Amino acid sequence: MPGHVKKSTGPDPDPTEYLFISREQKMKDQTKPYDPKKSYWCPDPNEGFVECEFQAPKGDKLVTVKLPSGETKDFKKEQVGQVNPPKYEKCEDVSNLTFLNDPSVFYVLKSRYQAKLIYTYSGLFCIAVNPYKRYPIYTNRAVKIYIGKRRNEVPPHLFAICDGAYQNMNQERQNQSMLITGESGAGKTENTKKVLSYFANVGASEKKEGESKQNLEDQIIQTNPILEAYGNAKTTRNDNSSRFGKFIRVHFAPNGKLSGADIEVYLLEKARVISQSPAERGYHIFYQLMCDQIDYMKKICCLSDDIYDYHYEAQGKVTVPSIDDKEDMQFTHDAFDILNFSHEERDDCYKVTASVMHHGNMKFKQRGREEQAEADGTEAGEIVAKLLGVDAEELYRNFCKPKIKVGAEFVTKGMNVDQVNYNVGAMAKGLFSRVFSWLVRKCNMTLETGQTRAMFIGVLDIAGFEIFDFNGFEQICINFCNEKLQQFFNHHMFVLEQEEYAKEGIVWQFVDFGMDLQACIELFEKKMGLLSILEEESMFPKATDKTFEEKLNNNHLGKSRCFIKPKPPKAGQPENHFAIVHYAGTVSYNLTGWLEKNKDPLNDTVVDQLKKASNALTVEIFADHPGQSGDGGGKGKGGKQQTGFKTVSSGYKDQLANLMKTLNATHPHFIRCIVPNEFKKPGEVDAGLIMHQLTCNGVLEGIRICQKGFPNRMPYPDFKQRYNILAAKEMLEAKDDKKAATACFERAGLDPELYRTGNTKVFFRAGVLGTLEEIRDDRIMKLVSWLQAWIRGWASRKYYSKMQKQRTALIVMQRNIRKFKIMRSWLWYELWIKLKPRLKATRGEEELEKLEATAVKAEEEFEKVLKVREELEAQNALLLAEKNELLAAVESSKGGVSEYLDKQAKLLAQKAELEGQLNETLERLRKEEDARNQISNGKKKCEQEVSNLKKELEELELSVQQGEQDKQTKDQQLTNLNEEISHQEELISKVNKEKKHLQECNQKTAEDLQGIEDKCNNLNKVKTKLESGLDELEDTLEREKKLRAEVEKSKRKVEGDLRLTQEAVSDLERNLKELEVAAERKEKEIAAMTAKIDDEQALVYRDQRQIKELQARLEELEEEVEHERQARSKAEKAKNLLSRELSELGERLDEAGGATAAQIEINKKREGELAKVRRDIEESNLQHEAALATLRKKHNDAVAEMSEQVDYLNKMKARTEKDKEAMKRDADDAKASMDTLARDKTTAEKTTKQLQHQYGEICAKLDEVNRTLSDFDATKKKLACENADLVRQLEEAENQVSQLSRVKLSLTNQLDDTRKMCDEESRGRATLLGKFRNLEHDIQALRDQLDEESDAKGDVLRMLSKANAEALMWRSKYESEGVARAEELEAARMKLAARLEEAEMQIESLNVRNLHLEKTKMRAAAELDDLHASAERAQALASAAEKKQKNFDKIISEWKLKVDDLAAEVDASQKECRNYSTEHFRLKAANDENIEQLDSIRRENKNLSDEIRDLMDQLGEGGRAYHEVQKNARRLELEKEELQAALEEAEAALEQEENKVLRTQLELSQIRQEIDRRLQEKEEEFDNTRKCHQRAIDSMQASLEVEAKGKAEALRIKKKLESDINELEIALDHANKANSDLHKHLRKVHDEIKDAETRVKEEQRHASEFREQYGIAERRFNALHGELEESRTLLEQSDRGRRHAETELNDAREQINNFTNQNTALTASKRKLEGEMSTLQADLEEMLNEARNSEEKAKKAMLDAARLADELRSEQEHAQAQEKMRKALEITVKDLQTRLDESESAAMKAGKKAVSNMEARIRDLESALDEEVRRHADSQKNLRKCERRIKELAFQTEEDKKNHDRMQDLVDKLQQKIKTYKRQIEEAEEIAALNLAKFRKTQQELEESEGVTIIHY
Repeated sequence: MPGHVKKSTGPDPDPTEYLFISREQKMKDQTKPYDPKKSYWCPDPNEGFVECEFQAPKGDKLVTVKLPSGETKDFKKEQVGQVNPPKYEKCEDVSNLTFLNDPSVFYVLKSRYQAKLIYTYSGLFCIAVNPYKRYPIYTNRAVKIYIGKRRNEVPPHLFAICDGAYQNMNQERQNQSMLITGESGAGKTENTKKVLSYFANVGASEKKEGESKQNLEDQIIQTNPILEAYGNAKTTRNDNSSRFGKFIRVHFAPNGKLSGADIEVYLLEKARVISQSPAERGYHIFYQLMCDQIDYMKKICCLSDDIYDYHYEAQGKVTVPSIDDKEDMQFTHDAFDILNFSHEERDDCYKVTASVMHHGNMKFKQRGREEQAEADGTEAGEIVAKLLGVDAEELYRNFCKPKIKVGAEFVTKGMNVDQVNYNVGAMAKGLFSRVFSWLVRKCNMTLETGQTRAMFIGVLDIAGFEIFDFNGFEQICINFCNEKLQQFFNHHMFVLEQEEYAKEGIVWQFVDFGMDLQACIELFEKKMGLLSILEEESMFPKATDKTFEEKLNNNHLGKSRCFIKPKPPKAGQPENHFAIVHYAGTVSYNLTGWLEKNKDPLNDTVVDQLKKASNALTVEIFADHPGQSGDGGGKGKGGKQQTGFKTVSSGYKDQLANLMKTLNATHPHFIRCIVPNEFKKPGEVDAGLIMHQLTCNGVLEGIRICQKGFPNRMPYPDFKQRYNILAAKEMLEAKDDKKAATACFERAGLDPELYRTGNTKVFFRAGVLGTLEEIRDDRIMKLVSWLQAWIRGWASRKYYSKMQKQRTALIVMQRNIRKFKIMRSWLWYELWIKLKPRLKATRGEEELEKLEATAVKAEEEFEKVLKVREELEAQNALLLAEKNELLAAVESSKGGVSEYLDKQAKLLAQKAELEGQLNETLERLRKEEDARNQISNGKKKCEQEVSNLKKELEELELSVQQGEQDKQTKDQQLTNLNEEISHQEELISKVNKEKKHLQECNQKTAEDLQGIEDKCNNLNKVKTKLESGLDELEDTLEREKKLRAEVEKSKRKVEGDLRLTQEAVSDLERNLKELEVAAERKEKEIAAMTAKIDDEQALVYRDQRQIKELQARLEELEEEVEHERQARSKAEKAKNLLSRELSELGERLDEAGGATAAQIEINKKREGELAKVRRDIEESNLQHEAALATLRKKHNDAVAEMSEQVDYLNKMKARTEKDKEAMKRDADDAKASMDTLARDKTTAEKTTKQLQHQYGEICAKLDEVNRTLSDFDATKKKLACENADLVRQLEEAENQVSQLSRVKLSLTNQLDDTRKMCDEESRGRATLLGKFRNLEHDIQALRDQLDEESDAKGDVLRMLSKANAEALMWRSKYESEGVARAEELEAARMKLAARLEEAEMQIESLNVRNLHLEKTKMRAAAELDDLHASAERAQALASAAEKKQKNFDKIISEWKLKVDDLAAEVDASQKECRNYSTEHFRLKAANDENIEQLDSIRRENKNLSDEIRDLMDQLGEGGRAYHEVQKNARRLELEKEELQAALEEAEAALEQEENKVLRTQLELSQIRQEIDRRLQEKEEEFDNTRKCHQRAIDSMQASLEVEAKGKAEALRIKKKLESDINELEIALDHANKANSDLHKHLRKVHDEIKDAETRVKEEQRHASEFREQYGIAERRFNALHGELEESRTLLEQSDRGRRHAETELNDAREQINNFTNQNTALTASKRKLEGEMSTLQADLEEMLNEARNSEEKAKKAMLDAARLADELRSEQEHAQAQEKMRKALEITVKDLQTRLDESESAAMKAGKKAVSNMEARIRDLESALDEEVRRHADSQKNLRKCERRIKELAFQTEEDKKNHDRMQDLVDKLQQKIKTYKRQIEEAEEIAALNLAKFRKTQQELEESEGVTIIHY
């Protein structure tokens, strides 16, 4: 279970392999080839970085390197980095590397990770790479390694950081903190649990004996199951991902023992409660509640057995392979008890959690035409109300009609369906979030022990920096927190560096790296920062995301260097609104929905109701919420917001401030968790992913800070030891360490700026150690070359001296050889040579050693002889005593030989009886052989069944081939879709080009506008009184001309857009046709699948018939087994009687010991032969039992494998069906999108027609204006001559101004026209949709009536007539209302036209006035010198004209306001259109849901049939195997019992058994006949059910076809409604007819489904009966098997007793022989015989005692078996009867002595025959077993083939699914592109509006300047 910590019980495994680098690995790493000048890292797209060889620099910025493949490439200098020396291979601390670059850091992490070393230090960081595997490095043995050790004494580990924190806390008495960050799936939660377990282990207090209270360590650890159940969920990257951050304080007492803990949580992901992506899952607790682990759970929570009944939690995965929900539920349930939760609190917590699941089932619908929602079924709401302890009716009312405060009173507010659903989801999220917070509070209360809390260690587990394609509110909160934490780390690192340098006495320029991030943090925290603006906007009720974005841009864009514009989004991604420069990179954010997420609103009316609930937990979790009645009464909603309203961002900001305050008061320790790959494979490394995480986690940022200082440092002893070789003499002469180090650096030639010498350490800049290593390597190479030269000289000198010695030795040898040649012919020398080896003087020592060895051996042998003598003397004394005892016994037992003779006669009589029994058993053997022949016939039948199974396998292979063909068709469809996508991308590229062209045009106009403004400023100085009039005339003329030109341009542009849209629509129509063809193909495939289903059902019926046959066989076998059991019990009784008789005979033989030697020998032979026969029988029995056991094992294995294969096939089948349904849904979605595009096309065509009409009207007006302008041309010509130069200058300026004014006028006209058109269309659409909604409502009412009164045909007809009457009424109402609305629109248009005419009249009057002014100005110019009065009058006229101009401006402003109003109306109409389209899609979705329900019913029937078929197959196989096993067992048992009966049964018992056999055979024949009759009846019943099922399926298919036709008819009616209003009546009739047909067919389908369900239930009941019968048979078989084993043990015990008695009998016979011999020589040796008799008597008594003991043991074993108690009693009665018979038989023993020889010979012959028959039968059984083994092997081969084929199919289906997902992603991207293009068009319109505003501003300035010039003039 996640969160559950199991304490290790056995010895812990050795963790050194996963902590230390082995010596062999170190040697291997040190011998790695390395060139300090040429070894470099370069980027690689696959592996991240590869080692390359530096060739040469290429310019200032590039370098050339040689890759391992031999290829040379050029890279930038920043991209390559030097490789570290082999000394740093798998370095434990990355900050110690001499070359601190990104590739080196990555290589160290990668090499350590692949060597199973998952922890690495990086300065202050401890980097943990997720191993995706369990390593034994967290055991108690590993804890002991790190307790009390320094960090540099042990290898990197999480426990080293923990122990460092613990030691710091104890020694420095300072609080500690551990910051654990990383991405999802990096192992943060697991590392946090290991940290807590370490502290619990280290700080644990000793528990007192007898104390039952839970200790604090267990309680701290047991918080994990609860927090993980409510706060962890499955994501795409992690199966147990924490969806919240937490800060856990572990408090310690002054003595270092645990004294308590508390938990603080951050940012629980509430959205996951109600929605999950397909590959993810909700919180674990929901699925734990559904797992049936706690028996009463579902009852109190009102939960069903299917998780898919709860929509909120069934949107993604519902099971996770790596998580056992049952086990986790048990851990969570137990953790509640450990943490002292009461049972009521625990159950209330479960209830509230379950109510969240039930919230998703609350459904609502729209009430008629009103904007009011109402409940659509109250079952789910009643369950929610019951669990929460409130009233259900009131709950629905509060959701649908909440209360709001208006003034001093509360009024109800109507809510539509979307608003209600949003409120329900918000309430579910709020409930879960508050329950989670309550759980944390309760855990804190439990962990509050009341002990003294002196210090604490805080553990922060929070998500790391996140950079996604779409970054929202959650990401900016997490990134802000990480920004603060990184600043905290930088500042902490700066402080530590400063302290280190000050302690070492180093002079260095200190830089506070924490200030680097201050700008970004201030962007969030300052007065008008991002968070304060978000808070402010959340307070305003009318604030939107657009206003929030504008405020952010106004306050920060261009003013803060960390707030910039976002980059353009990727294809298919939504557009971002702004970007922030964080330490880990620039992140673009999308602020959609931030305000709602920040407010996190709840329905206050529902909250008030919950605060009064009967569930105590519900009241407690909402205690802090003000509700609706807690606002102070009178302040209304605003007052409540001011006092009780708190946003998410403000709460998070306060939490973060408190956290930073806590962390600043502690000594921190940093742990960074890394995800090595996204596939959860151990040992695999994704370079890009790791580098991204190192950047986001701040590891590379820390390395960057290290590089600015002195990152490498070394203590003086280590420095001297390693680098003493560079300046040995100088360092030896130096007095202290500093001088020695400086002398070494001076000798090496290093720059003093590259190092610092401290008090205890030497500090180096980055890379200096590498140069030192190079110098050291050069020095070592020189020393090695010197050493090699000296060694070579020494070796050569040594070899020379050796050669010299050999030379002298040769001379000596030659001299001696010469002497020998001379002396060998001398006789005295030969004598000496021969005598020398014989002389003792030469070998005296050898003789002494030999003598000493012989002395030691002699002593040992003497000791052995003494011991043997003592033992023999003791034995002799014992033998003498026994001899005396035997002599006394012989004297007392003289004359007992007659008793032995009597016993012998009795034995002969029994022998004759046994011979008769043998003959009878032989006859029974022949009968059993006949039975075996019958069994062989049954075996042939089984072989036929196997052949049938092979045929079925071939059919399955054919079905697999058909599946491959289906895959090929799907591949063709995918290629077609890819072609369509490429075509769409071409269209998109065209639109992009047009967009760029428009942007360039806008830039040009802006530049032209700037030029015009400059020219206007220059021309304002030279204007005069005459020029003003001329300017006005020219302005009007040029304006009208350019208006005409602009209108023509706009016309051409509109025509071009129309052509583009037509082409796009044609392409979409073509796509629609292709999709329809694909849909038809799918329908054909569905028909083929139904045919396959029929075939499978036929197989099911056939299997059922086989099951019936097998059941009949089972019953026969049970009866036979019962019969055999009775026979066995009787045989056991007979056997026991015979054993008693044998023992009695033995006793009699002991008593009568006078028989002849010949008879004794004959008896011995007979007994030996009998013993041999029995041994053979026992061996054969053992062999048969072994064969039986192997057969059973093979059968069980085969059944298990087949069941697994069947389960796997069912899963694959369900998966393919899901894929098929997904394809259907995609096709439906595509059809819907095509319909919407077609509608858009029709609307676009209408708009183009209207624009063309307006264009014609404008052209007519322009013609009129041109005629009026012809009059002005004459006056212009007169004035043009006098002011030619000025006119030229003014023309250039005014042309631009007039163009802009014309653009403005044209745009305003177009706006007016489009708004009018939009109004008309929106009104028409509203009326249409209202009509359509009313019709839907009426249709719903008709459906309800038809369902309620389906039996009464007359009522249905009457309701139909009413519905038709209502439809006619609505139609007439619509016509009247539509006509009235059209008339109103026409009147409004007429009013607007009248207003336009009035404006034109005003313009004409102004023109006339301008003419008068011109005339006055002319007069003033002519009479300027004489008439100043006329000039003043002209000025007065000019001022009047200016006033009129101002009035004219006011009129223009009024028109602008009207234009804005019209724009608002257009927006409102567009919103209504969107609402209508959503309703349309909702209706369509409802229709699709009905179709999906039908499909699901079909699938359920199919699955049930498959399950039945699988069960029948399993029963059939089990029955066949059981039948075979039973046959073999019966055969073996019969053979064994027959052989035993041949030796043990008496004549009377055999006759009774034969009679019983005959009776049982008769009964068996009768039972078989009855079973055959029942089987025939059952087969007929199954045939009838199969026919009925087939008819039901045919009717369902027919109904589905009718439904498909009805769907097509409905789509056609919908298109007619949208395209043509006049054909509404026909469409309504068709819709009513189609709906009535659909209802009829639906009713039929429902009836058929119910029938099918009843049949399925019957079949399930039959299957359950079969299972019960099968279970009963198995239990009987097990009981029989147990009894058989018991009987075997009893037989073995009896056999052992019998053998022991036989041995005793043989001994007795030998004694009898001895006695006879002694009797012949009694007179000679009486004393000797008496001694021997006494010894023999003692032996005989001992044997008799042993026999009695063995019999008593056998009786005890039989008494222990409860089932054989009755049989033992009967056996005792038989023993008494046998005792009487024994007395009678003693009389006839004498007569049987003569027949003993004959009986022995006959017994020998019969025994040989029996043995030969048994051997033949054993051979037959072995051959049959070999055949069965061979068949099993063949079936295994076929099974493996099927498995391979199934795996191939599964892989193909997965590939198809991946391709489908890829296509879906492409479609989504295209839709996103279309949305972005729409947004860009809107932005272009906004830019045009801004340009218009600028133009108006410039026009006003121009007019003001003109007025100023006139006044001056």
